Amino acid sequence: SVSVTSTRNFNFTVYGKRDATAKASDAISREYPVVDHEFDAVVVGAGGAGLRAAFGLSEAGFNTACISKLFPTRSHTVAAQQGGINAALGNMEEDDWRWHFYDTVKGSDWLGDQDAIAYMTEQAPKAVIELENYGMPFSRTDDGRIYQRAFGGQSLKFGKGGQAHRCCCVADRTGHSLLHTLYGRSLRYDTSYFVEYFVLDLLMENGECRGVIALCLEDGSIHRIRANHTVLATGTYSGYGRAFFSCTSAHTSTGDGMALVTRAGLPNQDLEFVQFHPTG
Repeated sequence: SVSVTSTRNFNFTVYGKRDATAKASDAISREYPVVDHEFDAVVVGAGGAGLRAAFGLSEAGFNTACISKLFPTRSHTVAAQQGGINAALGNMEEDDWRWHFYDTVKGSDWLGDQDAIAYMTEQAPKAVIELENYGMPFSRTDDGRIYQRAFGGQSLKFGKGGQAHRCCCVADRTGHSLLHTLYGRSLRYDTSYFVEYFVLDLLMENGECRGVIALCLEDGSIHRIRANHTVLATGTYSGYGRAFFSCTSAHTSTGDGMALVTRAGLPNQDLEFVQFHPTG
């Protein structure tokens, strides 16, 4: 059997150095060391969703690890959202999350999950204000409110009230600002970061995920990271853009998370809804 060493009191650096408190398995030769870790929760991916999930779990009291094959600020979120973030704040004219809901469902040709869309559109204003409180430097109106601009597919009064101005932005670099804001915020929390670690497989036990196996890209060591809660935040819209002959996604958008799920025998959903910039 292999012992598991807890890293609960160890604040892992964001530079990807190996956890000095972890214990290598005696069952594996020194040429291929396996290092064991134990956490309450592990998040795979350190883009916008991954960082927010990781420090949200830490804030809730979970001993959390966040694993990324890239330094967090190199995640593809940094190149995304040139347009901005839609939220029915009503800073430019009267707006309502229900009108945002209608536009989103209509824009999906009524294929979208309406429960998820309702939650997203109702919570979007709170999420934008949260980002503002984290220090995200949104573009402003003359009187200091978050500036919102018109964007395609937006309407007022369920499509009967003309063009809505719903898109919150940081000039034309919203994704860049979002990622750096969340990364800065994440450093406030005692989250363990495994930077430049590539997740190879999910640890499955009786059909349930119990963590991940990861490769340290610096020295080739194998890390077995056990956790009762595993979150995959490895990219969705552009997460496997490089599966296509031509796309505008980063060369790191290789669908690793979806491959993990497939190899574990778990279902993926809505694979046809991949998105990258039309210039691809």
